[in-house]
Order: sequence, then structure tokens, then C-alpha cells
Amino acid sequence: MEKYSRYYGVICFVLAVIALFVIAYFLLIPRVNELNQITSNIQSRNAELEKKRAEKANIERKKKQLSESLISVQKKIYSPVDSGLENDTLFFTLYNDVIEMLHSNSIKIKSIDYAYNPAGDPFVEHGKDSYFVCDINMQVVSNYVNLGKFVQDVYQYPYLIRINKIDTTPYNRDKKILISDISLRVYAHTTPEEPSSQGDASPLAGADTAIPQE
Repeated sequence: MEKYSRYYGVICFVLAVIALFVIAYFLLIPRVNELNQITSNIQSRNAELEKKRAEKANIERKKKQLSESLISVQKKIYSPVDSGLENDTLFFTLYNDVIEMLHSNSIKIKSIDYAYNPAGDPFVEHGKDSYFVCDINMQVVSNYVNLGKFVQDVYQYPYLIRINKIDTTPYNRDKKILISDISLRVYAHTTPEEPSSQGDASPLAGADTAIPQE
């Protein structure tokens, strides 16, 4: 026993060290896991933040492209006098002008409908907060001359109106009368534009206002 007693202190020391390692292991591992989780969360949030920054930069770039492209053609986009107007108010002004053009050319309206912010329009996709867009779809009755005058009025209108479609069908009982399906797209700024920024503001490059060809 005496020959082992001299190792007793060493054995106790070794056991104490092992116990400390075991205790440290069970105390530190949860902390390490927690630290790893925090690090992972931070990396995930940073990645999400970078993604949002990239999306915001892309939106700003698209809006800048829209603004720059508005300088290349002659027509202006309608700008309201007051700010904070609802879509219905913006639409009503342009809608009234279209109806007035129809009436002044003795064109009868059989049916009419409209759709706000049509999908696929660049102003809707990249400038929805800055621009209001609306399609006016209607079926009208007229003769050739009056329909031509209406189209001319649309071209002479000071603000951008895009002609999406004009499909005409002669009336069976009188070939001089046309039944026409017409789709127009009107645009407006959602807030008043500064005179310097509106200047020669014009439709989006590529937003053709010509009558579609068959």
C-alpha cells in the first residue's frame, strides 16, 4: 500500500483535471453552439440585408431609367395639381377627356371598362409609386371619318395616351358603320411634378403610341 500511496496525490490530480475537463466540456459546448447559432443568424441577416440592398438598388436603377427615357419623346405624362390624390381622381381627369373626345366626334359608346396598373407595363413594374397607369377598354359605334378624327384627337392630346388596340368590324346592315373595340392606356404622375423635371417629359421609350398593325 505504501508504494501506491505516493501516487495517490498524482492520481487525485489527474482525476481532478479530468473532472475539470468534463465540467468545462459540458459548460462550454452549449455556449459554443449558441455562439455558432448567433454567428449563423448574423451571417443570414447580413445576406438578407445585402439582398434587400441589391433589390433596392435595382429598383432605383429601373426608376432612373424610366425617368431618363421620358426625355426622348415629345409627349408629357399628365401631372396632377395637388398631391395625395387617389387613383380614382387621377383616372377621372383622363377618363373625362377620353369621353369628351368620343362625344365631340359623335361616337357612341356601347360598353366601357377599365383596369388599373395593367401587368407588364414598365411604369407599373418599376415606378408604381411614382406613376398611375390605367387601361380603358371600350366598344364604340362610328363611321370611318369620325373614328379617324377621334384617333387624330388622341394623337393631338397633350398628354401620353397609348393606343393598345383598335379592331374594327363593319356593321352587317350598313357597311359605312363600324363596330370598334378600342383599348387605350393612360398615364399620370401620382404627385405634382416640378416644372424643371416635367419639361419635355415624354412616354417611355418603346411605349409605342401608334395604331397596332394587323
